[in-house]
Amino acid sequence: MTATDRSLELINAAALAAADKLAHDIIAYDVSDVLSITDAFLLASAPSDRQVKAIVDEIEERLNKDLGAKPVRREGDREARWVLLDYVDIVVHVQHSEERVFYALERLWKDCPEIDLPEDAKATRGKAAEHARTTAVDEDGDAR
Repeated sequence: MTATDRSLELINAAALAAADKLAHDIIAYDVSDVLSITDAFLLASAPSDRQVKAIVDEIEERLNKDLGAKPVRREGDREARWVLLDYVDIVVHVQHSEERVFYALERLWKDCPEIDLPEDAKATRGKAAEHARTTAVDEDGDAR
């Protein structure tokens, strides 16, 4: 079994919305063979709680406006460290960069097929590491 056309449509729209709000490291997995509750996961991250919230809001607005899809559940909104949007067909995880590294969802789902995303979403790969390098602080407290 593979992700449905509707699931792929939702994943691609969510990935583009996340990319438009400068999400980092957007990736999607077809989990339909290992989970019966959903077809696909979309993972994205951001370096601040505020940006996590902006990404989530954009995804929710875009999917509602363009595809008539509303999440049946939205969790983690208060802290905005890891927000989950459950659309039944897909589940979107937007995490703060620290949570993304700690929980490493990619390791859990690495055996599932990766879904090919639009180029704008693919271009976000490696952005978290790039951001970490540019904002690193040396021992004196000065930005590098």
